[in-house]
Amino acid sequence: QVQLVESGGGLVQAGGSLRLSCAASQTTFRTYAMGWFRQAPGKEREFVAGISWSDGNTYYADSVKGRFTISRDNAKDTVYLQMNSLKPEDTATYYCAEKKTRGPMIQSGGYDYWGQGTQVTVSS
Repeated sequence: QVQLVESGGGLVQAGGSLRLSCAASQTTFRTYAMGWFRQAPGKEREFVAGISWSDGNTYYADSVKGRFTISRDNAKDTVYLQMNSLKPEDTATYYCAEKKTRGPMIQSGGYDYWGQGTQVTVSS
């Protein structure tokens, strides 16, 4: 059973930065993609960013383009989310997820494993 462990969340002022990490407990040899999602209170979980594990192609939600950067370290089985120019509306619990099969990265239902989430709070 794969376990994904997120870290790096916290409280930051608007305009600040945070870097989230997600480490997989088992090898990601057969991983198709890794993604970051977020869920704010009273809202549905939404796609934030995704990265193809083989070639590193990245995809972003329009709301975070130009501010967030997803990256991976295959040797460490770890994915990162660098978040810059944070806004209060970025406040949410952030989840990383692992996708084993080919398909759209933006669909949460296509992911096989999920982390426990890490809280990001951006104050105005």
